[in-house]
Amino acid sequence: MTGPYRGKRAVDLVVLGAAALPATALSAICSLAIKASSPGPVLFRQERVGRDGEPFQVIKFRTMVHGDNPIVPDASRITTVGRWLRRLSLDELPQLINVARGEMSIVGPRPTLSYQVERYDERQRGRLHVRPGLTGWAQVNGRNSVPWARRIELDLEYVERQSVRFDLRVIALTFGALLGGDGVEGHASDDPLSSGGSS
Repeated sequence: MTGPYRGKRAVDLVVLGAAALPATALSAICSLAIKASSPGPVLFRQERVGRDGEPFQVIKFRTMVHGDNPIVPDASRITTVGRWLRRLSLDELPQLINVARGEMSIVGPRPTLSYQVERYDERQRGRLHVRPGLTGWAQVNGRNSVPWARRIELDLEYVERQSVRFDLRVIALTFGALLGGDGVEGHASDDPLSSGGSS
């Protein structure tokens, strides 16, 4: 497998520029709602694995009560505002900062946790050949409702097929996926790649 296609960074910057104003306005509304509804910081940071296995801090809006939260949270830990942010995927908006920094792309495999990457076989590690994405081929084909093994296959398919046209297709399909809300709930508890603990 190869790395990102030529011009992918330019596509990211063009989309980022077009999204800057509406994203800033939406982020301001989300920030106010989070501060008004529960104590704690507006943003949440967590280490994820990026291109070529390099770690970075992913940025999201906080959707859970402030404190130590498990990787797979109990529903009671998610705030009322947090449920809406997750339902509409607005909690991912701050990751545009990660895109601006060059840590992520607009389209690509979603960034995963280190313990998940440790469970990849050699072929599955091919999803690390590109920057993780704000949205991706797996996200518009079932998102969290799809078992992890299948999601990885969709990510590998993206790595093989990636192009400007394919990225624009994924971006267009993302709007429909967000409106439909398919796969927005958490991963199945019996999925070995989505749950924590020893492998």
